[in-house]
Amino acid sequence: MRKKYLDKLVKILQDKDLDAILIAPSEEMEFIMGHNTHLCERFQSLIIKKDGSYFYVCNLLTVDEIQEVLGQDAKVYGWFDGDLFTDTVKKAFEEQGLIGKTIGVNSTERAFLILQIMEAVDVKFVNGKPLLEEMRMIKDKEELDNLRTAARITDESYTELLNFIRPGIKEADIARKMNQIFKEKGADEGFTMVCSGPNSSYPHYNSDQRVIQEKDVIVLDWGCKYNDMCADMSRTVFVGDITDEERHVYEIVLASQEAGEKAAVNGAFIPDVDKAARDVIENSGYGKNFFTRLGHGIGYSVHEAPDIKKSNRRNLEPGMVFSIEPGIYIAGKFGMRIENIVAVTEDGNEVLNKASKDIMIIRN
Repeated sequence: MRKKYLDKLVKILQDKDLDAILIAPSEEMEFIMGHNTHLCERFQSLIIKKDGSYFYVCNLLTVDEIQEVLGQDAKVYGWFDGDLFTDTVKKAFEEQGLIGKTIGVNSTERAFLILQIMEAVDVKFVNGKPLLEEMRMIKDKEELDNLRTAARITDESYTELLNFIRPGIKEADIARKMNQIFKEKGADEGFTMVCSGPNSSYPHYNSDQRVIQEKDVIVLDWGCKYNDMCADMSRTVFVGDITDEERHVYEIVLASQEAGEKAAVNGAFIPDVDKAARDVIENSGYGKNFFTRLGHGIGYSVHEAPDIKKSNRRNLEPGMVFSIEPGIYIAGKFGMRIENIVAVTEDGNEVLNKASKDIMIIRN
């Protein structure tokens, strides 16, 4: 168990007056336990109590693995495929004093399993995802240093990508080049998305087979991992030439992105940060084409808390790290996005990405 984060989570449980939290196999489990297991239809979970103690419930096929990870002092309850898993859960909850208690549930536990437990055991389940987000929302010095390094390596890949992109190659070729550069620079593969031509109008485009053509607009969205910390950056580039309309839209997105960065300082109200960037686009007549949140938190995951959006009514604090990534997306035509990662500091903020945001026209 990672004690630093276990202690943070226990304090949050106590502050929120929750008796325990249940964490199914997930990135969240790996984060706090330092280990993750295969998620399948069989129930298994790490349960952490508000007194700091913890236990595990799983099928017999996983007991030995979990016992080795948690050590012999931790209680691991195993259940056999031929039995009802809820009988073992009930026994565990009785022995651990959780009958009649309120327990948070993480983001990957399946509803059909939770419903079965609720039918068999007197326990109340609530959404535990915000607690787990809170545990890792504020980055410490080591985490910030690793985020800076991940951002720097991603920045450095930009020039190499500009020299690589040309008509005739596929989006997938560019994505592979991204990960190749990361490895060469001592980082791990990370997040890659290449959206060309009309595909650039899809903010979360999920394919990679289109061939790059002359006059394409390309949205590049990518970031490596360094010491488990993620980078994420978006730039929009132009193949061969840029039209007057495209230049106009790009300048609006850039002004919006810079307004968001400027507003994202210590103490700022998150809805106000979103508004600062969104107003630029809305006042330019493209409000309906900016239909995403302004940004998302980043750290051990590419997407984590805090979301930078109107409905997240809290203030920024030092150690929060997130993207500022406004975009304009015109369906079937083109889209544009510019994204940097921002870390909140005591006296304002630090923009982690340094790569140029100037208009880049690729002429190879």
